[in-house]
Amino acid sequence: MLNKIEPPILITGASGFIGSNLLRFFISKGISVNIILRKKSNIWRIKDIIDKAKIFYVDLTEKENLANVIQKIKPKSIFHLAAYGAYSHQNQAMLIKSNILDATVNLINECKKFKFRTFINTGSNSEYGFKRKKMKESDLLTPNSYYAVFKAATTLFCQYESILNKLPIITVRPFHVYGPYEKPTRLVPTLIKNLLNNKDTPLVSPDIVRDLIFIDDAINLYLTIASRPSIKGDIFNIGTGTQKTIEEIYLNLSELLHCNIKPKWNSMKMRYWDQKIWKADMSKIKKKFKWKPKHNLKQGLTKTITWHKKFYN
Repeated sequence: MLNKIEPPILITGASGFIGSNLLRFFISKGISVNIILRKKSNIWRIKDIIDKAKIFYVDLTEKENLANVIQKIKPKSIFHLAAYGAYSHQNQAMLIKSNILDATVNLINECKKFKFRTFINTGSNSEYGFKRKKMKESDLLTPNSYYAVFKAATTLFCQYESILNKLPIITVRPFHVYGPYEKPTRLVPTLIKNLLNNKDTPLVSPDIVRDLIFIDDAINLYLTIASRPSIKGDIFNIGTGTQKTIEEIYLNLSELLHCNIKPKWNSMKMRYWDQKIWKADMSKIKKKFKWKPKHNLKQGLTKTITWHKKFYN
């Protein structure tokens, strides 16, 4: 699989959750990687390995500076994970200022000058909006946030550019990815930290669901897709196809951590994104790549707990 991912490799958003884990994977295999960061990027996830990557500090919205960087790299395999606005506190004005769409347009326009082999654009499951069934790549998009609106526009641009110019651009839509280096305020890290410290966690309804995929499986799927580039503007979900309730997540963590704190359900106000149906349709992935995740929920949570104990100590 790795021998089909042609160098030079470029990762944008390498300081983020998925990007940092992708970078770590390549470095662990002794593979050279170029990364693009903004000068103000928080590098806590990669500070111990950043000297092993070739770093270029540039904002993707700065066309001229970006052109100079891409001219130096001439990337063949691009993993585009740079994003802004995935969290509820990041509002419309901040999203517009960050120019998610412009950044992607600029990056593709510069990279295509050097005939890349694959370009993986990272979209979002929130592009689908709220559905009453499994979310399928061909579903009508009804974005459920400003962030999702911008992401959907970026996906459509990538698809159009790919089909128009016969470019191997693929968009992936991750669902609930969890594991080492996830943002500390997210659900799984919050629960682990509080249970380790015998603290209560404010919780919504126990039957709210997530389609959780462990980070190692998500990275494996990124690489699987990248190793077989398409020129059809393809879109692929990154999930498991099964949903777990927050109660199942909590009970698994409590068991693994040998903690008996009784959860306080409905002690937290429901958010608009809290849903009772939220899962990826993985039939397209299974058909094209014969792929399935290697970790079930308990296995993924066990590895995540091990990392948390080591990291926070």
